[in-house]
Amino acid sequence: MNFGDVVIIDFGTPLGSEAGFTRPAVIATADAFLRFRPSTVFAVPLTSTPRTFPSHVEVEPDGLNGLDVASCALVEQMRAVAVERCSKPHGNVGLVVSHQILDVLAMIAGMP
Repeated sequence: MNFGDVVIIDFGTPLGSEAGFTRPAVIATADAFLRFRPSTVFAVPLTSTPRTFPSHVEVEPDGLNGLDVASCALVEQMRAVAVERCSKPHGNVGLVVSHQILDVLAMIAGMP
């Protein structure tokens, strides 16, 4: 598993406006940390329902990310999940989208 990989995760039954159920997600844990084989990783759920929130990053399907439909990364919904919840990677969103996700995370966390 690598930073930016698209995996399928069962997020369970959602409460309120949480992202839930089984859906694709982008791994947001840095490769430098992943090499230690952590038991949990940070994952950003994807949705195929477009909204114009500043915390969403568009991800277009291509031959590299394994997605079938245009999606949005719900960056504000990032959460730690057990590695066992993650499927094998279906693809990778690439450096541009990965860094857009990091930029939104920095904005949410109030980092300059």
